[in-house]
Amino acid sequence: MGARRARNWRPITLGAALIVTFVILLVIGMQKPEDSRPAPVASATAHDWMRKLAPGERPPQFVLFSFDGAGAHDQWQRLLDLAGKSNARFTAFLSGVYLLADDQRKQYTAPGQPAGQSSISFGGSPDQVRTRIADLNAAAKAGIEIGTHYNGHYCSPRWTTQQWQTELQQFFQFVDQAGVQGLKVDSASIKGGRLPCLEGKFDAVFDAMKSRGLTYDSSQVSDGVLWPAKEKDIWEFALPMVRMPAVNNKKVTMVDYQIWEALNRSKDDKSKRDEFARATLEVYRAAYDATLRGNRAPLLIGNHFLDWAGGGFGVAAEQFMAEVCTKPETVCTTFSDVIKWMEAQDAAVLEQLRRLPAAQT
Repeated sequence: MGARRARNWRPITLGAALIVTFVILLVIGMQKPEDSRPAPVASATAHDWMRKLAPGERPPQFVLFSFDGAGAHDQWQRLLDLAGKSNARFTAFLSGVYLLADDQRKQYTAPGQPAGQSSISFGGSPDQVRTRIADLNAAAKAGIEIGTHYNGHYCSPRWTTQQWQTELQQFFQFVDQAGVQGLKVDSASIKGGRLPCLEGKFDAVFDAMKSRGLTYDSSQVSDGVLWPAKEKDIWEFALPMVRMPAVNNKKVTMVDYQIWEALNRSKDDKSKRDEFARATLEVYRAAYDATLRGNRAPLLIGNHFLDWAGGGFGVAAEQFMAEVCTKPETVCTTFSDVIKWMEAQDAAVLEQLRRLPAAQT
């Protein structure tokens, strides 16, 4: 009798086990994708990746977020909060005239222009400048890199070395002058920049940069994503051209303004905010995937502190920062830190990386 009872319970026990297993699998299957995303790794430090590669080891996938202008308070607040949550650092290219209150505008004279003229606005009221200084101090404390976007945002393809030197001399003068008002960004810590309109005679620009001790530029454009290389002792981080599905796979430079121009010739249509954000995010994700699988070159995301098209491009950049910077083998950091990493590698290793085909979407 005892043996018969045991045989009768086995099907029931097996059935109960199957039901429990089914319930567990059902619960797992109902989880949303974002529930399994890696959490921000707040304890990660540069020492985890700031080292020479071991033989046969692939580089980290660097992602370099950069923002031109660096003047708007609300965007500083959002980005600093997001970077802290996402284990990310980025670079802000500051327009020097944002450190001058409107009543100080005569302190700036652009090459070939009368004193007090600028292609962009000045810094606003003294209170607005003080707020900007506080934002820059918070950024520097958080490890955000400050670079130069020069001053008056003139598209200047013909400026000479001397004219670029004048522009840089004034930029650093404004930074040092803001130090009297409490700016804690040391001008000696500013090591690179991006040209307004991405325009300039680069031989002239690089000579001017070297005269001020600058070490990198991010104004040229490359076909696909490539490793940085030195030109006249200046590291050039080229902005990549990649395919954009939303415009029939036309190649566009990965800068928000260029994407905007491709989408609707830069018409400020706020109703397009979500559509443009999705289209831009699609470009970022595809470029990241291609680079991660391919040459592992640093991926540059170029943006502005401006809410074009209702802020759609800022939405895309911020969403991409939140999702990509916690991914395995991915480091969201600054231009200067990537230079430090490259200089720690054997020259032969860097040369091998540069010879890899450009990552293409």
